[in-house]
Amino acid sequence: MIKLIEVLLTAEIYNRFEELKEDDIPKELRKLFYQNGGIRRPLVVKYDMLKKFGNAEEVKKLPFVDFNNFNKQFKITSLDLAAKWFVKNGIDLIKKNPVLAYYFQNFDSVGVSYEDVKREVEPVYSDREWVKLKIEELSKDESYAEMLSLVRVFSPEEINVDFSDVALEDEQLLEVRKIEIAIKEREYLRRIGLTDIGKLLFVGPPGTGKTTTARALSKKLMLPLVEVRLSMITSQYLGETSKNIEKVFEIAKKLSPCILFIDEFDYVAKTRTSDEHAAVKRAVNTLLKSIDEINLVEHGVLLIAATNHPSLLDAAVWRRFDKIVEFPEPSERVRRRIFEMMLSKLDNSYDIDRLVEETEGFTGAEIKLIVREAVLTALIEGRRVPTMDDLMKAIEEMKSRIKLKKSY
Repeated sequence: MIKLIEVLLTAEIYNRFEELKEDDIPKELRKLFYQNGGIRRPLVVKYDMLKKFGNAEEVKKLPFVDFNNFNKQFKITSLDLAAKWFVKNGIDLIKKNPVLAYYFQNFDSVGVSYEDVKREVEPVYSDREWVKLKIEELSKDESYAEMLSLVRVFSPEEINVDFSDVALEDEQLLEVRKIEIAIKEREYLRRIGLTDIGKLLFVGPPGTGKTTTARALSKKLMLPLVEVRLSMITSQYLGETSKNIEKVFEIAKKLSPCILFIDEFDYVAKTRTSDEHAAVKRAVNTLLKSIDEINLVEHGVLLIAATNHPSLLDAAVWRRFDKIVEFPEPSERVRRRIFEMMLSKLDNSYDIDRLVEETEGFTGAEIKLIVREAVLTALIEGRRVPTMDDLMKAIEEMKSRIKLKKSY
């Protein structure tokens, strides 16, 4: 009953106070109110919506609730009575709901701060529905529609890797912390004129976690992720490459706040002193100009570029990034962390020290493939849990694979 009344009170208070925004509605409740075009006043609470949280029939019996049998809508008839009832029964929910906190912060008996509660609620741009609506809106413009078919846009909800499951070095974690602070203090940084922040270049060999980290950051920071591979937008079938690059950056600004992750960054941004085609030179210059004209503080866009071949980038490219984050082959500590995470859900004990020792020079992706191979081998043999022997065999197979790859 308490949850059902929370829904009704949230709608009633939100409809009365225009200063309340979509971000003030808790994520769980926001999803009830999305419709074509987004969340719009007046919020309407229907019978089927309340059924998701409990017995909607019981709500009809309350003296401060009216139910319209024709349109199947509930409505609070007396906010004062409903508020008094909720203070007695649902005070804990008030401290998790900014809309309610806004109204009840003036009640001495509640002791709640709207600003404190608001800080703990996930923002509207983290919603799958919000991202979908933005994409639908952009797709109405043909010039954006073509480019949206070539980029991948994820809401944080759609990211399948948690940041806590990514094994990073201390220096990498420090850079993540700096970005978190920069997002939190955007207004302060803008006020003091420190705006050229939030352009990271991830450098390292394949399989060291660059893409995984970018995606995990999307989930951690609750920011939509626009992911693009430069090889996709430089195809001869897509028109002029320079215009495609400009469109990608425009899409990121339209979806702001977000992360723009550019993979295969070296595909276009290579050394300009070589004997390149004029169109490629124009594309490089457009890319550099686009990087100059976007930042986290002013535009709400965190730019992350990733390259496996840093030697192909010239000085003009390097200067555009305020931080270079290296992703080398994982250290002993990181390899240990990867094995511990990968094997934690398996009902067996393993010699982690030996596994770490035997995988020196392996990437994180290769270590994950080792565990995958061991698990599949066990399943083929009718066992649910791999043995240490399965893992060692998988390591030897990976060593042979690495040796073969290096021979070509």
